[in-house]
Amino acid sequence: MSARFEGVFFDVDGVLEFQGKVYPGAVELIEFLRRKGVLIRIVTNSTLKSRKSCASGLQAKGFQIGEDEVITASFATAEYLRLLHPRSCWVMLKREGLEEFRDLPHDDRNPEYLVLGDLREDFNFQNMNRALKLLLRGSKFIVMIPETVDNSMGGVELTVGAYGKMLEDAARVKATYIGKPNRYIFDIALATMNVPRDRVVMIGDKILTDILGAKKAGIKSVLVKTGEFKESDLKGHIRPDYVFDSVKDAAGLF
Repeated sequence: MSARFEGVFFDVDGVLEFQGKVYPGAVELIEFLRRKGVLIRIVTNSTLKSRKSCASGLQAKGFQIGEDEVITASFATAEYLRLLHPRSCWVMLKREGLEEFRDLPHDDRNPEYLVLGDLREDFNFQNMNRALKLLLRGSKFIVMIPETVDNSMGGVELTVGAYGKMLEDAARVKATYIGKPNRYIFDIALATMNVPRDRVVMIGDKILTDILGAKKAGIKSVLVKTGEFKESDLKGHIRPDYVFDSVKDAAGLF
C-alpha cells in the first residue's frame, strides 16, 4: 500500500488505549509517524480533560504527544465560542476542561450562551432546572458532545448528550453540538495543520462518532477492531475507508 496520508487524527479511548491500558504497538506507531514526518492530532470527545491534562496523561503512558497536538471537545467548544465573541457564558463543566474557557466572559445568572459539558455529580435537579429556566429566557445552547452514554471506564454511564437532549426537549430549543461526529471539532483540528483535507485520515473505534464524523468532514477514515468496536458495525450504511484489527496495523497507510 503506497503512502498517501500526511496527517492523522487519533481517537484515544478504544484506539491508543482502553480502560487505562495501552494497546500493543500504539506507542511505537506514534514514534514511527514522527520519523515519517506525519502530523499527529489527538481528537477526543473528552470534555473533562484540557489539552494539557490529556497530553500529560498520554505522556505518562509513553506517548510522545504535545499539548498543541491535542483537540479535546472542551477545547474545540471554547474555540467555537471565541469565534462568536460571546457577551457571556455559563460553562457547565468540571475538572481540567474548564481551563480552556478561562479567558471567556462568564456569567451564570444571565448568560448569552449556556454551554453544557460533563458536570458529573452536579447533573442534579437544581442545576438542570436552572439551566432549563435560562434556556426558556433566551440563552443560546451549546452542547460539547452528542454522545448519550459512555463505556470507556468499563461500565455504562450517562454522559453529556443525554442531558443536552433532555434540555432541548424540555425547553423546545435546538442546541449546537461541537464534538464528534459533528464537523466543528474536525474543522478546528484541521485548522491547526497545514495539510490538505484529502491527505488526512481519522483512526477510531466508533462508527457513529469517529467514522461518521470523518465522512461529514470530508476526510478518510480507519475503523479499528478494538475498544467499543462490534462486528455489526461493519453491516450498517456508514462504512469506513479502511478496517484494521488494531491501530498498529495502520502503519501501512503512511
